[in-house]
Amino acid sequence: MRSIGSLAQMRPVTAVEAICQVFASFGLTTIRTLEHGQYRPLVLAALLVGLCQTGQAQETQRARPSTPSGGAVTLFQNVRVFDGKSSALSGPTNVLVRGNQIERISTGPIPTDRSATTLLIDGGGRTLMPGLIEAHWHTMLVRPTPATLLTGDIGHLNLVAGAEATATLMRGFTTVRDMGGPAFGLKRAIDEGTVAGPRIFPSGAIITVTSGHGDFRQPFEVPRVLGTPQSRGELLGAAMIADSPDEVRVRVREQLMLGASQIKLTAGGGVASPHSPLDASTFTEVELRAAVEAAGNWGTYVTVHAYTPESIGRAIAAGVKCIEHGHLMDDATAKLIAEKGIWLSTQAFPDEMADAFPPGSTERAKFAEVLAGTDRTFALAKKYKIKTAWGSDVLFSRALAQLHGELLTMWTRWYTPAETLVMATGTNAQLLDLSGKRNPYPGKLGVVEEGALADLLLVDGDPIANINLIEDPEKNLLVIMKDGRIYKNALRN
Repeated sequence: MRSIGSLAQMRPVTAVEAICQVFASFGLTTIRTLEHGQYRPLVLAALLVGLCQTGQAQETQRARPSTPSGGAVTLFQNVRVFDGKSSALSGPTNVLVRGNQIERISTGPIPTDRSATTLLIDGGGRTLMPGLIEAHWHTMLVRPTPATLLTGDIGHLNLVAGAEATATLMRGFTTVRDMGGPAFGLKRAIDEGTVAGPRIFPSGAIITVTSGHGDFRQPFEVPRVLGTPQSRGELLGAAMIADSPDEVRVRVREQLMLGASQIKLTAGGGVASPHSPLDASTFTEVELRAAVEAAGNWGTYVTVHAYTPESIGRAIAAGVKCIEHGHLMDDATAKLIAEKGIWLSTQAFPDEMADAFPPGSTERAKFAEVLAGTDRTFALAKKYKIKTAWGSDVLFSRALAQLHGELLTMWTRWYTPAETLVMATGTNAQLLDLSGKRNPYPGKLGVVEEGALADLLLVDGDPIANINLIEDPEKNLLVIMKDGRIYKNALRN
């Protein structure tokens, strides 16, 4: 077969041959029929679609939050700063934001570049603090019911999730660590500015076992036969089933290929899933270790859903870096978590969350068992000084999501307001740093300091003295800035 170059020298290049040259530039070959030596347009079209999809996947990996055009400058004057680390506010301070970073913090006047357009915001002694960080969020799974998720139109599900993402940002949550669901497309839309929403650290599909937490298949879909079509949850990218070390590696690598910043497995039973008792330990240590190895090869980590001492201990033995929930752990397990330096990402579930499950259902009974273990979990976390991250784990409830701030202030039952706010800003940002080079937003988050990314909230009052201000973001969050861009400014004339 003649090369594209020799064909071009003999006669004008046809449209089909031009496509072939595109393939050749990527080191790909073209296909001709043996009988007539003609290029097959359908084959080429299929290959071109594949090439475009590859390019889109690579672009998703490269996506970064956009920087305000022209190096825009915002100067917050006369604010008191909660820096995400300290237990007290600063004195009157000025904070200069240039582009998407905090450039200067000073108690004295900050001169601005006359060549740049500067937005002056007079804080009037109000509090400037980091944007809130949610460590256990399900971007795509907040508003739909389980039935809608398993039967609804995917386009509608994405639009609903986009609306919830915008609402999340307007509640002051500028970053979320997504703990399972098909959030890659929404993340890209937010990063590109198509939709307003928080930064998303995506896990991709929850990886589970047959009958595990995340397996929502119906009895008629069992047994699972290799090579048969995937279940609805798998087709959506909400959860992937893996029943061997090799299958676990494949599923982990798929999520990493799609852009996961960390990997989520379900090491034990859960509340919402119909087939998984709370006391069940699901993945074997060998399977968990396969996930840890695959994620480690990409420089990131595995976190696991686990409640019981057995499931937590097995996961730690396999090398996981974070435990989600942990509500049924005992003293020895808490001590092990602390000794190994493992993170605990836990939640204080409100009683209202039980309403998501029918009265008398197994799921409701499991929720009651988890709820009963909450006080003990926090007591053990404080006793052993476990590295603890705040999260809410809202699922299938728009109404509960609207109480996002209240889910945070609930933690003052165990921690001071300052400790609670530090956890939801600077501490949660340290957990995000475990993603290493898979971090989609390199830079400092969760703090107000020079050089940090400019995710900022201007609060009408002192949230350390009155943390309940966070519960009413519409009234009390006067300015919401993410990545140097202002999404709300109630002080603007």
